[in-house]
Amino acid sequence: MNSGRVWAGETCCFILFLTLCIILVLNMKCSALRAGAPDIGLLFFMLPGAIASYVSRPSRVLRPLLGAVVAAGCSLLLIRFFLSTPRSFWQELAWLFSAVFWCGMGALFVSAILHGKGRRRH
Repeated sequence: MNSGRVWAGETCCFILFLTLCIILVLNMKCSALRAGAPDIGLLFFMLPGAIASYVSRPSRVLRPLLGAVVAAGCSLLLIRFFLSTPRSFWQELAWLFSAVFWCGMGALFVSAILHGKGRRRH
């Protein structure tokens, strides 16, 4: 096993998740938050999971999820200490759990596609 690719999925998901989280939080700060308005930006979190699932070889779903969970913790600390948002701690935590869910869905989607392609070849 190539030792350089062992942490590729986790690292890729961590960096993309953290970058996307910062972009969406800064964009959310500028836009007006309405009660009951859907947060379409959460669907963008499928991209880090999908890309990390494509990069990680042995476990295409768990490795991106591990990177997303670690990035969610770092994002929560970053949002709480350095960025000011109008949401409470619990709302931020729920938003980050939703982001981890969508990241896992992106990883699962790519994993299913790649697994289906592998079955057709054999």
